[in-house]
Amino acid sequence: MTAQRLPVGEIVAARRPLRRDAARNYDALLTAAREVFAEHGAEASLEEVARRAGVGIATLYRNFPTRRDLFESLYADEVNALVRVAAEVGGLPPWEALTSWLDRFASYMVTKRAVREALNDESEIFQACRESMYGAGEPLLERAQRAGAARTDMNFTDLLRMVAGITATSFDDDAQRDRVLAIALDGVRTGR
Repeated sequence: MTAQRLPVGEIVAARRPLRRDAARNYDALLTAAREVFAEHGAEASLEEVARRAGVGIATLYRNFPTRRDLFESLYADEVNALVRVAAEVGGLPPWEALTSWLDRFASYMVTKRAVREALNDESEIFQACRESMYGAGEPLLERAQRAGAARTDMNFTDLLRMVAGITATSFDDDAQRDRVLAIALDGVRTGR
């Protein structure tokens, strides 16, 4: 019998401190970690993360006792943001909702590349995050397909792999990445 996983939003909430000042430090550490790992990869200095967050290394370790704890929390926070975006864009026209979510997904992929090195596919947090991401994004593609705005000969995994492939490439800047992503999404759109 398989234990039911917590939704990623509950995982994020359970890890975040309740005291206002501690929560502020926790959030600052996640923001700094996102930047540092995107710039320097999974082996980036935790001291640099603490410095950018404006806290001491002891505060980092109080919130994230191990590097893996930091990676898991950062990954869950990113996926939780994707879930929130899916809810926020749900009322938009189908194609606009899908592409708005995919824009946020492309940004998430930068963090995921760094974090993925530290997490394996079997980790509980990775599995919970994957389920939450699919639960949030897959209905957006299905809705666009039902509306005739997106190809029906593809599934959500196909779409994610396409976007992941694009975001794995180095670009001169975010504008170039966004342009290339828009070109690829033109191949998904039916034009109706």
